[in-house]
Amino acid sequence: MDDAIQRYRSASEAGDIDGIMATLAPDAELVSPISGRMVFRGSDDVRHLLAAVYGSLKGLRWTDEIGAGERRVLFGEARLLGVRMTDAMVFDLDAGGRIRRIGPHLRPWLALTVFALVLGPKVGRRPGVVLRALRGS
Repeated sequence: MDDAIQRYRSASEAGDIDGIMATLAPDAELVSPISGRMVFRGSDDVRHLLAAVYGSLKGLRWTDEIGAGERRVLFGEARLLGVRMTDAMVFDLDAGGRIRRIGPHLRPWLALTVFALVLGPKVGRRPGVVLRALRGS
């Protein structure tokens, strides 16, 4: 079976949103690391969010992967406006091996704050995306 995590890893490092989307299950969702209450669902909303995220990061590099089967974790680092950010991204896979849920865990606090300030206006350009995510926990 083709490994969706490896394809996600390569596509996200390259900023290839179409490649990222090809790894996701049709009902994929992403839990906001800024507000754990917000859950982005649906191809259009997830694509909008991921385009904002990966269009903002510089030098993304995934360093390690742990887990097997339906749950995996990627560890990575990137820069955002010169601030170093690390991530422990949790992936849940569906029975077909596609990514059905993404749970980023960003740090340090300064990087998460900068991330929120940069992403807010980009994601907020489509208020419906934000409203649907707020209903989604």
